[in-house]
Amino acid sequence: MSQPVQYGDNVKSHAVYFNNYHHIPVARTAEIFEDVFGHRISEGVILQSNDAAATAVAPSTEAIKEQLINSDVANFDESGLKVKGKLHWLHVASNEKLTHYEVHKKRGQTAMDDIAILPEFQGTAVHDHWKSYFAYNDCEHSLCNAHHLRELKFINENYGQTWAKDMSNLLIEIKEEVHSTKVHSSHLDSSKLSAFEERYDKIVEDGLKANPPPERQPQKKGKVKQSPPKNLLDRLKSNKKSVLLFMHDFRVPFDNNQGERDVRMIKVKQKVSGTFRSDDGADAFCRIRGYISTVRKHSRNVIDAIQSAFKGMPFIPIVSY
Repeated sequence: MSQPVQYGDNVKSHAVYFNNYHHIPVARTAEIFEDVFGHRISEGVILQSNDAAATAVAPSTEAIKEQLINSDVANFDESGLKVKGKLHWLHVASNEKLTHYEVHKKRGQTAMDDIAILPEFQGTAVHDHWKSYFAYNDCEHSLCNAHHLRELKFINENYGQTWAKDMSNLLIEIKEEVHSTKVHSSHLDSSKLSAFEERYDKIVEDGLKANPPPERQPQKKGKVKQSPPKNLLDRLKSNKKSVLLFMHDFRVPFDNNQGERDVRMIKVKQKVSGTFRSDDGADAFCRIRGYISTVRKHSRNVIDAIQSAFKGMPFIPIVSY
């Protein structure tokens, strides 16, 4: 014993678990210890436990990052969060077995370069149409069709354009065909692929006929503003390969729901616990949360995994591709 009061790995693991996994604020975490265990630990102990856990899981964080770089498919997303009262961005790279979080002051390519996953990634990156992702040419790109379905529904309901409903039905039909085919095969027949692509092209063509380019107004400079239907049609036409990649490669998901699920927890964190008061606190949370998420994806006990990290044996995922 080196201090008048000293806590072991079990107490510290529970403090880290409550605060980082269930988003319970520091003060209420201290109350839980008092109510459940009959002993109130200080808020300082909880914060020190977080710092120690972030250091303890560092080998796992590096292993997760390296395996994501080498993965066949990875989902990418980002969401705003407040650090010291200023807008920062939480970036996530993940798949069904791995999760990596990182906070950065920027949203775009500067942040992605600093995080250093996408610059080395050569698999398929699943994401929304945020333009910064397309700066990376060594990987394939797959666009989230859940986003497309929402936009198509909006256009059909607000602009009354039937092509949007036709495209929505086609994407859902292809998704269902891929799902049923996966049971007995690893790919769609070439005839089905051709038929789906022909229908896709025809719907886009019909949509473009109904939405000709807007005419430039006299005396006005700069880019001509287009309608939402025309913008979406241009994207569907120029990014056809990325929209339909899921039907050519069954490893590629239909949407980016994996990335969106993994990033959604930051919204819960901010609602329950508020913002981060320091850069170090935000970084510690991301490292711990990425570790916990990966542990959960491997069906491991979270508290046991945190205790193992404190003992110098963090859980190191091994995912083969």
